[in-house]
Order: sequence, then structure tokens, then C-alpha cells
Amino acid sequence: MENRKAPTFALSIAAIVIGVALFKQIDFQTFRAEKPALSIVYLVTLIFILYVLIKEGRKKKA
Repeated sequence: MENRKAPTFALSIAAIVIGVALFKQIDFQTFRAEKPALSIVYLVTLIFILYVLIKEGRKKKA
């Protein structure tokens, strides 16, 4: 049981860091990104991490 906490914690920290980086990339006055390609990479990575975290969370409840 202790073994499963470390990956979840690491992925949570990674999601926060990537989310903040994505947030900083977007100019909300013009709704454009400074570097669109990098923003897409951030977004895809963030979605993947959130998917894995939600999947693990549902697995723990069952």
C-alpha cells in the first residue's frame, strides 16, 4: 500500500508544475500562447497525467 503513494505524489507535483507553466504561457487579454507548440505539449502532458491520476484514484476506491 505504501508503494502506491509515491507515484501518485510525484504525478500530482508534475501536474501542478506543468499546469502552472501552461498558465504562464497564455496571454489572457488576447487568448494566445507565447509558444503555441510548447503549449500543446504542456496540454497533452497535463491531460495524460490527469487521466492516469483519475484512473488510479478510481482503482483505489474499488
